[in-house]
Amino acid sequence: AALPGPAPADWAQAPLDPAVRAVLVGFDEHFSYAKLCQALRYLLRDGTDCLLVGTNRDHRLPLEGGAAIPGTGCLVKAVETAAQRDAFIVGKPNRYMFDCVASEFNIDPARTIMVGDRLDTDILMGNSCGLTTLLTLTGVSTLDEVRGHQDSNCPTRQSLVPDYYIDSISDLLPALGE
Repeated sequence: AALPGPAPADWAQAPLDPAVRAVLVGFDEHFSYAKLCQALRYLLRDGTDCLLVGTNRDHRLPLEGGAAIPGTGCLVKAVETAAQRDAFIVGKPNRYMFDCVASEFNIDPARTIMVGDRLDTDILMGNSCGLTTLLTLTGVSTLDEVRGHQDSNCPTRQSLVPDYYIDSISDLLPALGE
């Protein structure tokens, strides 16, 4: 998306596709002010109930060596802030995606394990769906965070505690070979 002119009044006049009924915010390495303006215009358009959908709220994506880049949650928050409304999140930690997959493939939650590196998305979703949860310590969340949640009397914090943890996903490889 490009801004259609040099001034904000021009940006608000570009034609909109009448068939658009939803704004979907996902990972976009080309996210721009022009796209933010266009998303807001669709969400504010008169006479429509344009949905605001986000893929996830991950605020940061970890890289090797302790580096990180902004996650999709930053983009979702930008659109939510501009539109002054919350997005419906279809990915973790929302159980929507799990419910879709479970119904399609007849998945038994009691025989399913959620493996992830984030307490606030992966482990929270696994716990809310009745899955066994396994935290890998190669991502954002740390064992100190787990202990803090575990020692808390707060039910919300307790929902972030995994059943198990491992240092790295590679630690699972021997068990998968059996």
